[in-house]
Amino acid sequence: MTETQTSSPADWAELVARGYADEAAPPLTPDLLDAVRETLRRAGLDRPHAASLDADAVKRANEGLDAFELELGAVVGPRLAELPANGRPAFVQRSEAGRPLRAYGGQ
Repeated sequence: MTETQTSSPADWAELVARGYADEAAPPLTPDLLDAVRETLRRAGLDRPHAASLDADAVKRANEGLDAFELELGAVVGPRLAELPANGRPAFVQRSEAGRPLRAYGGQ
């Protein structure tokens, strides 16, 4: 069992990774979900869910998601809008010209 499989489900990295995966296209495999989770932990979201996170943490998380998607070149998902303490992460879909971005070729 890896470290990501044994971590608490109540940490920010886990909650944000699952929210991202829920809306990513194409759907993430378990290995890719692990990669997103680790990317978010490296971005500073390795704190318990109850810990308050600021706008800088949201920015770092989104930069990590950007890097993950660029490296893969085949996944498009939402971006984090906010991380309210003791709340659920809020996401927004990225778009150009009012249309959601698509995997495999962009707009």
